[in-house]
Amino acid sequence: MHSIRLDIQDNVFDKVIYFLNNLPTNEVKIVENNFIEEDWSYLESEIDKGLHSGVSNKSHDEITNKIKRKYV
Repeated sequence: MHSIRLDIQDNVFDKVIYFLNNLPTNEVKIVENNFIEEDWSYLESEIDKGLHSGVSNKSHDEITNKIKRKYV
């Protein structure tokens, strides 16, 4: 399976989605990602996924505070 990212202008978005929706649903899955990279809520949700994975023993607050100190 392959994944691609498309940055689509608003004026052709409906046409692209129409095309994709007409492909076999068992072969193509549309996964729309509308997050804004500067949106802290998206980042926090990604951190939560990592915390629940068992890979890190740091708390959510420890991780976000470190990121904020480094990038803000």
